[in-house]
Amino acid sequence: MVFWKTRTAIEDAAPEDASAMAEIHDRSFARGWSAAEIEALLADYPRVQAIVMRRGPASRARMAGFAILRIAGGEAEILTIAVDPASRRKGFGRRLVDEAARRAYRERADALFLEVDESNRAAVSLYRKLGFETVGHRPHYYPHAGTAPEAALVMKLPLS
Repeated sequence: MVFWKTRTAIEDAAPEDASAMAEIHDRSFARGWSAAEIEALLADYPRVQAIVMRRGPASRARMAGFAILRIAGGEAEILTIAVDPASRRKGFGRRLVDEAARRAYRERADALFLEVDESNRAAVSLYRKLGFETVGHRPHYYPHAGTAPEAALVMKLPLS
């Protein structure tokens, strides 16, 4: 039996990626974003930048995840980041955050911010390992079906 290492690549998102991004977002969050909402964000380039991770041979590469970030006024914020459930626990989220931080730094942002559901232990743990610190708390921010809304943690990664 031969095992081939799966090829991955991170590249700029294109408008035609919006549908696949919306599908991954919908599978990742209680309230997904539509392709139209994502297209509207992509239209705000260069202030809003989006990256996608593709996985597999170039001719059949599938989107494994993406991140959308906004850069303005010396700061950057990851507006959303999502990895397809079938591609989780492979380091793709880490690679997307690393690339988002590189892009924000290149655009001269001093810090990278994000919000995360405090009950999302895997994400919170990843962000802390990457150097993010909690700088804010928003109670009752994220809706959850059948339960009370969860708080959002506001996290910051210094880039300078």
